[in-house]
Amino acid sequence: MISRLRGVLLARDTDRVEIETTGGVVYEVELPLTVLQRMPTPGATVELRTLQVVTDSSAALYGFLDPLERTLFQRLLTASGVGAKVALAMMSTFTAERLARALVEKDHAVLQQVSGIGRKKAEKIALELADKVDDLAIVTPRDTDRPGGAQEAVQALVALGYTFGDADRAVRDVLEAGAPKTTEELIRMALAG
Repeated sequence: MISRLRGVLLARDTDRVEIETTGGVVYEVELPLTVLQRMPTPGATVELRTLQVVTDSSAALYGFLDPLERTLFQRLLTASGVGAKVALAMMSTFTAERLARALVEKDHAVLQQVSGIGRKKAEKIALELADKVDDLAIVTPRDTDRPGGAQEAVQALVALGYTFGDADRAVRDVLEAGAPKTTEELIRMALAG
């Protein structure tokens, strides 16, 4: 099994990268969008934590920057009805910490924001994985300091046409820059960002 991959980033696509190792071997690695957004420009040296998934019809290598992301991906694959494509979609929609929290809290509404997951599937996935990912649902300091209006701000942005992932990310960015005093100010700053 290939557990890490270090080399020069040759190319970035919408869902995958190509990395050339020092031995001259080029690997194609599929990435969630949350990881792809953090990748450097081609030509830079990168190191990915990887997981190889082999099925009857294919073999693919999935890459992550953080060990927590890889661990969550592995645990997602243990749920019935969650294959690599669904797990990748889940991790493309939310950060690993946010997704783990949604699973532990059995927040079906959040899970339904993932393309291809309806109400019944969200309930089933949360039921199966809540206890398996509770150690990954890390509460970071910025989450404990989050004002009560953050959830309302995310919901307001979704109502304005943002996807849930984009709305959640916009609100987090505003909160990391400094906590606004009101929910309305938080929404305005998120829209401006």
